[in-house]
Amino acid sequence: MKKIGVVLSGCGLNDGSEIHEATLTLLFLDKAGVEILCLAPAMEQYDLIDHLTGKEINDQKRNVLNESARIARGEIKDLSTIKASDIDGIIFPGGYGAAKNLCNFAVKGIDCTANPEVERIIQTMHQENKPMGFICIAPVLAGKVLGKFHPELTIGDDPATAKNIEEMGGKHITCGVGEIAVDPKNKIVSTPAYMLGPTISKIAIGIEKLVNKVVELA
Repeated sequence: MKKIGVVLSGCGLNDGSEIHEATLTLLFLDKAGVEILCLAPAMEQYDLIDHLTGKEINDQKRNVLNESARIARGEIKDLSTIKASDIDGIIFPGGYGAAKNLCNFAVKGIDCTANPEVERIIQTMHQENKPMGFICIAPVLAGKVLGKFHPELTIGDDPATAKNIEEMGGKHITCGVGEIAVDPKNKIVSTPAYMLGPTISKIAIGIEKLVNKVVELA
C-alpha cells in the first residue's frame, strides 16, 4: 500500500492549516486507498489568531505539532522523525500557517526561509524523485526550496504572488480553482484552492485532482 505524508502547519486558516483543504486532502487520500501519515514540525507558531475576531492573541503560545494534532485526531508524527524513504509522496495543504510556520513567506516574501525540517523533506523527496503536492499558498515552499530546478507551480491567478514565485525561480501557471498544474520533470502538482475559492465544493474539485495525481505518480 502506498504511503502519503500530509504536512500540517497548525489548525485554522489564519495561523495554521486551512481546515477544509487539510480535511479534503485526507478524505481523498482515504478514498484512494492509501496509508496516510500526518506530519508537522514541532515548533512554536509564528502567531496566534482569534478566528472569530481576526485579532492576534498575545498572551498565549501554541505549538504547531500540537495544534495540527487537532486535525489529525491525534495520529500525527513530528516531521523531524520522517525520511523521504519512509513515504511514497507528500502533500502540503495551504492556510497562512504554510506561509508563517512552514516558512516565513508571509513576512519576508521572496527573501523567506523554510523551516529546516520542511526544507529537508522537500529536498530529499525531490532527490528521490517522489511526488509532492502543494495546495493554495503552499506552492511558495516549492518555489523557495526548489527554485534552482524551476518548478512549474500555480497559486491561481494572483499577479503579486505569481511574480514572487517566478522571482524565486519557479514558473507560474495560471489555473482555475478546479484545475491543477502538473510539473512532470519535478513530480510536483499544485492547485489554487482557497487562493481562488469561493466555496468548499469548488476547492474540492482541484484538491481531488491533485491527490489522485500525487497517488498516481507515487
